[in-house]
Amino acid sequence: MNTVITTPKNRPDPRDVSKDDSMLKQKEMMARHFDRITSAPERGEKVCATFVPGNLNELIMCFDFANNLPEVNAIQNGLRKKSGQFVMEAEKLGHSEDVCTYVKSDIGMMAKGNIAPNGEKFPDPDVLLLSYTGCFTFLKWFELLREQYQCETILLHTPYEGDGKITDNMRQYMVKQLKEEVIPKLERVSGVKFDIDRLRENLRRSAKAEDDLVYVLQTAKKRPSPIDAYFGGIYYIGPIFGAYRGTDEAIDYYATLRQEIDARMAAGLGPVTPEGAMGEEKYRLVTEGPPNYTSFRDFWKMFYDEGAVVVASSYTKVGGVYDFGFRHDPDRPLETLAEYCLGVYTNRSLPQRVDMLVDYINEYEADGLLINSIKSCNSFSAGQLLMMREVEKRTGKPAAFIESDLVDPRYFSAANIKNRLESYFQMVDQKKAGGALKGAAA
Repeated sequence: MNTVITTPKNRPDPRDVSKDDSMLKQKEMMARHFDRITSAPERGEKVCATFVPGNLNELIMCFDFANNLPEVNAIQNGLRKKSGQFVMEAEKLGHSEDVCTYVKSDIGMMAKGNIAPNGEKFPDPDVLLLSYTGCFTFLKWFELLREQYQCETILLHTPYEGDGKITDNMRQYMVKQLKEEVIPKLERVSGVKFDIDRLRENLRRSAKAEDDLVYVLQTAKKRPSPIDAYFGGIYYIGPIFGAYRGTDEAIDYYATLRQEIDARMAAGLGPVTPEGAMGEEKYRLVTEGPPNYTSFRDFWKMFYDEGAVVVASSYTKVGGVYDFGFRHDPDRPLETLAEYCLGVYTNRSLPQRVDMLVDYINEYEADGLLINSIKSCNSFSAGQLLMMREVEKRTGKPAAFIESDLVDPRYFSAANIKNRLESYFQMVDQKKAGGALKGAAA
């Protein structure tokens, strides 16, 4: 439980808000993650660079690689207010303003010495592993990294789930690539022989942690929701979407988190914010699209100051859609890796995404949909206006559209976003009032 020392205005001072055990645990995990990567050459350990959506961490672990994720590095630089200078450095090198700012942050960071959050230099990767999952930018990003590092590059091609289902042909196509291309190359680069039983154990640990993550996310169906599934959800998904899925540490983290959320529910408390426990829950929202990381706390504050909590979000499914039933299956090790890649959010068709958002609004009893359209992220922003209209039509709930960017501070207009949010909350209030009048008249 949080203990909070309040200011004279009865408002928590963020410096005086004690951290939950899960938050402290995750902070320690991230520190170890970066220390492991930056010290890998000293220990004779090799490094694999890969991406979050569809990442094969359980397989990577079988070859003793340290797993470096460029997106995570870009997010960390955004949160630490460093990404802006890296983005501008990449643009000086000739990269367009319209290119994904994750990419430009990464390229700019390399140009500025490739320094990790722990102050040490990132080592060059020994292998680049891309399990392509619907984002074409990833392909171009890896071309740039391959040109920079001149190392082994592996592509696991994932068929697009355009018809809304995974077929046997799609699954077997990917299993064939794993057997004939991915695993042999990882063996050659690492010098470690593949052990399928080791993979099964990693997958078993993943499934256990995934169970607890889904439990935590679905507690948002309660009133008040004990979590924020967008801003708070960013922290919850960190270990399982990155280098800790398949580890005992992930199991321990999610067990701890689950206990904390249970305690919040029992006490009737809302989400934890950077300023302590949120006050009265006035609005329940579903969000589509990534957040802005360069002004993350200011962005979140615009919501909790209004009593708005996000009860479900598409972004927290970008590294795995577990709440619709998928779990890594140790009894079908290669097939389950294929299904994981096939099912992530960025590999799903627009009708599937609309269905997901509609289901969330109905199941979580949300008041409406809010889309944060990211200027430089085509994987999310393409089709969002169409999705918004379809969700409004099918749910009868109001939707709104705001715009920012991932890690480029130039595209976060606090005043503009705040005005749009205030207008949207007024719209929600009017909708609620209209529903109440109809109910009274009936």
